[in-house]
Amino acid sequence: MVVYQDSHSQTVDLSDDEVDRIFRALADATRRDIVRRTLTEEATISHLADHYEMSFAAVQKHITVLEGAGLVSKHRSGRERRIRGNPEAVQKAQHLLNAYERIWQGRIDRLDALLADE
Repeated sequence: MVVYQDSHSQTVDLSDDEVDRIFRALADATRRDIVRRTLTEEATISHLADHYEMSFAAVQKHITVLEGAGLVSKHRSGRERRIRGNPEAVQKAQHLLNAYERIWQGRIDRLDALLADE
């Protein structure tokens, strides 16, 4: 387990595998769009598939990747499968990015100080 702390002292406990799954899932534009759509409102797979020029099966595969990363969840409602975005997982990714930003900002600040001394 790796512990990251962002600039707001938010601690994020994620394994390297979890971090890899999240960012691999978010590396694809279609998957980012699916997360965006399902964070604002729940949607059926069919409804999501209508937005993309790809097969229903391809959209299902994207959803499977997102579900594996914890970015969305799938549940049955009657005969439909509904997809819901997971804001907590997106928040974890944001906190992780904030922690990386803090590391880089610290490096830039040290470089600025070094250059100012010369």
